[in-house]
Amino acid sequence: MKWFSRFRRRRQEKEKPLEPIPPEVAEELETAGEEGQTETDQPSEQSEVVDLGETEDTVTETPEPEKSVDPMELEAESEPAEPEPEAEPEPAAPSEPETEPQPASEPEPEPEAEPEPAPKRMGMFARLRSGLGKTREHLSSRVAALVRGRKAITEEMFEELEEVLIQADIGVPTTLQIVDGVRERFRLEKNASPDDLPQFVIDEMKKVLQPASKPFVKPGDDGPRLYMVVGVNGAGKTTTIGKLAARFTAEGRKVLLGAGDTFRAAAIDQLAVWAERAGADMVRHQEGSDPAAVAYDTIQAARSRGSDVVIIDTAGRLQSKVNLMRELSKVYRVVEREWGGPPDELLLVIDATTGQNGLSQAKLFHEAVPLTGVVLTKLDGTAKGGIVLAIAAELGLPVKLIGIGEGIDDLRDFDADEFLRAIAPS
Repeated sequence: MKWFSRFRRRRQEKEKPLEPIPPEVAEELETAGEEGQTETDQPSEQSEVVDLGETEDTVTETPEPEKSVDPMELEAESEPAEPEPEAEPEPAAPSEPETEPQPASEPEPEPEAEPEPAPKRMGMFARLRSGLGKTREHLSSRVAALVRGRKAITEEMFEELEEVLIQADIGVPTTLQIVDGVRERFRLEKNASPDDLPQFVIDEMKKVLQPASKPFVKPGDDGPRLYMVVGVNGAGKTTTIGKLAARFTAEGRKVLLGAGDTFRAAAIDQLAVWAERAGADMVRHQEGSDPAAVAYDTIQAARSRGSDVVIIDTAGRLQSKVNLMRELSKVYRVVEREWGGPPDELLLVIDATTGQNGLSQAKLFHEAVPLTGVVLTKLDGTAKGGIVLAIAAELGLPVKLIGIGEGIDDLRDFDADEFLRAIAPS
């Protein structure tokens, strides 16, 4: 509405009364008017121009020409604009009837989660088969692979069989014995096919193990049992003693351990931990003491305490150290004299991962003391389980116990048939 405001302001200025004319100017205007009445109405060409510039009070500003305004616009503008009709309010939704608050219901108890079923404990044979998995994969599975795709029996097949058996640490003499037996089976059985090779190999291995298979002597009711354990450092000798002690105490036997490894303080402490864990008694001397004296005191303590089982540890030694092997012979003589006879078991502990070196250990230890059997440890961590066959075939020593894991129950009595079934391919 700006243009209407301007129009209104200009109209008010037009109606404003003029300022009074000074008297001297009014007289001149009257004189000029009288003279003009006698003249014609047309203005003269020479008209006197009055200079009003000298009079300060009479000078007025000439108003600017007014802009013409369209009466229609003025009328339209002057009329007040019709107010826009207000929107009718929407009818309010009918309110729902208020309901009385219901008492809060007690939350339903969440159902208790069902306990997860305990994993089924593996059977004895399943654990044995699982522990011998690497030997089975390296030995029997490769034997089975030899005949895959073969249609005829060839000499090349027997040569490849020799290579597989030697790599499994069965040893050259034992390998030749097994391969010769397999070759003879194929010669005698005319209808045999290459697919029969894996079973023929297992049968020949059983022939090797049977002559040296003797069960482990267990504690009985006919008197106490004495076990003497020998071996090199790191083979698992002390751990084997601890597991045997745990087995016998679980059977209700009263067990006494003799810490005969006096050259290494850690061995005495380690055996003490196993004795406490198994609930067995223990005889110990200071570090550096004579191991034969420890064996003597252990036997005397066993008699006075009425022990059912006596297990004597010995110092770990390399089979190549002649003086240490002589000392071992001395300990054995003391035990045999004080016990009244040889130990019920004189066990050599061999780490199965050493392969053919274990066979060398068995030869030299057997020359120093009359071994009755071998304990093969760590069979679950190697593919060299064929050392079982080499020890049995070349030394005539039976494998009495095998270790297939770290658990106490993983020290197992060796059974030849069970062992061969465990390493046989599925």
